[in-house]
Amino acid sequence: MPSPSQIRPQPLISSPITRRTALKAGGTLLLSVFAPMSAMAAQILAVRVWPAEDYTRVTLENDSILKATHFIVKDPERLVVDIEGLELNPTLKGLVAKIQSNDPYIKQVRVGQNRPNVVRLVFDLKEEVTPQLFTLPPAGSYNHRLIFDLYPVREPDLIAQMIEKGDWSSDPAKPSMSGTHTPPPALPLPDSGKPPLAAVAPPVAPLVPPLPNMRPEQRPEARSLPGQKVLRMITIALDPGHGGEDPGALGSRGSREKDVVLAIAKRLKTKLELQSNMRVMLTRDADFFVPLGMRVEKARKVQADLFVSIHADAFIQPTARGSSVFVLSEKGATSTAARWLANKENQADLIGGVNVKNHDQQLASVLLDLSTTAQINDSMKLGKAVLREIGGINRLHKGSVEQAGFAVLKAPDIPSILIETAFISNPEEEAKLTDNVYQDQLADAIVTGIKNYFAKNPPLAKSRLT
Repeated sequence: MPSPSQIRPQPLISSPITRRTALKAGGTLLLSVFAPMSAMAAQILAVRVWPAEDYTRVTLENDSILKATHFIVKDPERLVVDIEGLELNPTLKGLVAKIQSNDPYIKQVRVGQNRPNVVRLVFDLKEEVTPQLFTLPPAGSYNHRLIFDLYPVREPDLIAQMIEKGDWSSDPAKPSMSGTHTPPPALPLPDSGKPPLAAVAPPVAPLVPPLPNMRPEQRPEARSLPGQKVLRMITIALDPGHGGEDPGALGSRGSREKDVVLAIAKRLKTKLELQSNMRVMLTRDADFFVPLGMRVEKARKVQADLFVSIHADAFIQPTARGSSVFVLSEKGATSTAARWLANKENQADLIGGVNVKNHDQQLASVLLDLSTTAQINDSMKLGKAVLREIGGINRLHKGSVEQAGFAVLKAPDIPSILIETAFISNPEEEAKLTDNVYQDQLADAIVTGIKNYFAKNPPLAKSRLT
């Protein structure tokens, strides 16, 4: 009987495993693991720089959340930012050309690949800054954003800035604009030759070096001696809406609300400061974003007598038209349209971009709690006076002052109004908003309304809530 054949198992790898074979296999595995990671590296979609005296903002818009670290290098001053999960691309390299020579804080920026998946930005600074770095989720038309805000180390003195930037006339005989109304006896015009406060208040150190054409009253509040009248300047806070990252409403011809309202506010400032007893503080005087709460805070820091926020309306239907004036409401909006508009304007911080970690989360609620019926009543009087004058140059969207919960109107101690100058979404009114003649007429109308308000409601020396 023949013996059964033996079946011998064959090895799976017939040839011996060499070091080269193992390295090739390992390399193939590493490529299969890391190739998808490279493909998923974040992409910079846009870079923007918003220089201003208040602060300079640098925005990197990207398609995903970025992680960044930063540190300061001295002698000379530099801000170094390392961004992880990023490869250098032409868009990011374009940041170099975006730095302007007149930027108050950034001299230049250098961009390079520091190491794999890490891009380093080095900002050469003109002075010491306090940087804030934070991310913003998608909002409006924007994707994810990485924000660098560069603030001056010393917080600016807003009253000193207002006086320094004042455009007051040095000619006491120069007639006032927008009507022939003379301020009431309780608010006499100061004599430009002799500062009236010198007779009623003890000497104080000036906030800034005296200027030849500086109006006297540097303190917002003057105390009178018995038998003497209080003589003081009226301080008006003008608030051009939106700015910087937040363009506001857009017109069909490409006009941006932020540009239109800034131009109107500057015209209005010039006309108000032609009045010998008025001075103006702009919450922004250039194209940068100011959070809603900070706009209110700026007005309170200069102890403003009035707060006027300037906007241009928009609606989905291009036929909507007309000017409007709004004041705060504690009990809800007076119409569905007013509520819709307030909700839209209150979203400005989401689009403009606010650092949540440093933003005073309690500010809005505190100001709302402190808002009084008296403040709203005064705001209504101001709103009616201004709306009446605007109605003489443009059709009114509604013939009465409306109310809604606008966050920017919540100063507890300052009569505040929000003016929707016209509908920028209406082609005809968009053309008017960008026209010099209409802007001039609008500014004149607002000046007359403010003067008429003060004729019946002269400002009193009073303590501000701080």
